[in-house]
Amino acid sequence: MSDETVRILVFSDDKDKRAAVINGIGLRASKDTPRIEWVEAATGFGVRDAFDQQDFALLVLDAESKKEGGMSVAQDLQETRDGVPPIIFLTARPQDEWLATWAGAAATVSDPIDPIILQETVAEVLRGAAR
Repeated sequence: MSDETVRILVFSDDKDKRAAVINGIGLRASKDTPRIEWVEAATGFGVRDAFDQQDFALLVLDAESKKEGGMSVAQDLQETRDGVPPIIFLTARPQDEWLATWAGAAATVSDPIDPIILQETVAEVLRGAAR
């Protein structure tokens, strides 16, 4: 078990969805991954501001956010910032995975969010990021 802590940003305009992600994963995605410090953002501006001020191991972005979806935010970060970490998109349907892949996703999780699938996905991406 790692004593390291990583920071993960979760973005959604829906506070319940942000809570579902944080509560679904908790303080650690798996025994062999680091403890997680969560940072929340409700707007694209909030994501960019947090990104500019902190280092993140992973971004979990809601592709279905109303004003500016997670894929748009991800594209902007990748075009305007260096060091963008792996991204997991929360999508409305499993069929949206191709679009998320095009937008730079390391992985996708579709609604409704299954906490076990979410935990496994985050753990897998964190393990890959550590390599």
